[in-house]
Amino acid sequence: MMILTLALIAAQPADWPTGPVITGHGPHAPVELTSPMPTDVTLAHAFDSAGLTEDHHNRTLQSAARFINMHAAAGVDPGNIRPAVVIHGAAVFSVVSDARFEAKHAHAANPNRELVEALLAAGTRIIVCGQSAAAQDVATADLLPGVEMALSAMTAHALLQREGYSINPF
Repeated sequence: MMILTLALIAAQPADWPTGPVITGHGPHAPVELTSPMPTDVTLAHAFDSAGLTEDHHNRTLQSAARFINMHAAAGVDPGNIRPAVVIHGAAVFSVVSDARFEAKHAHAANPNRELVEALLAAGTRIIVCGQSAAAQDVATADLLPGVEMALSAMTAHALLQREGYSINPF
């Protein structure tokens, strides 16, 4: 896990911009395109998140912010960028209240809360696997406002695919 984290940090220089939709998260590089980006496209894309870094951050939430920011910066209408993040496994604790996070990890606050709130405000669906939540004693009431609880991650992905979402392959 540490090698992956270092590789991701090295791949994203500190001077990469964030925004234009979610500032402070989702850094992305400006790219001189040789394949045109259609600006009228609708991008319904699902991400799968199962883990946290050693410092309890959720890298997949950052990827969802980058997906929004880089496409908006390339001219796609932010209203046509519709990411969803399906949360299961240890990642369930990235979308819980500060009180529930502290009870599990002995930290004062959930370090992902601000990003979760920004993603939700930008129209991202964040869906928790009910099976993972039950296994970790996380109730629907423990989730941050706006985060959804599904029967399972498998169910959430199946339903998103029926709604036309593609799934992120990495």
